Amino acid sequence: MNKSELVASIAESANTTKVAAEQALNGFLGNMVDAMCSGEKVTLLGFGTFSVVERAQKKGRNPQTGQDIIIPAHNAVKFKPGKTLYGRVQ
Repeated sequence: MNKSELVASIAESANTTKVAAEQALNGFLGNMVDAMCSGEKVTLLGFGTFSVVERAQKKGRNPQTGQDIIIPAHNAVKFKPGKTLYGRVQ
């Protein structure tokens, strides 16, 4: 499912327009990003938890040349599924 399909599904479920559904989805996603950028975890009960974790610098290898490279430290988004979601997709 891509974003436009999700917007259409939300619009149908909420009995609203696609424009209103897209505005709501964009607002929701924007608030999630803002919260994670400020270091907060975003927990959606029954769905899961999004958090930002710091990845340490590490050594890697370029698969095309075989040359060793250094992958710099960076932040990454981590998702841990909730118990309800985990149980339903198994």
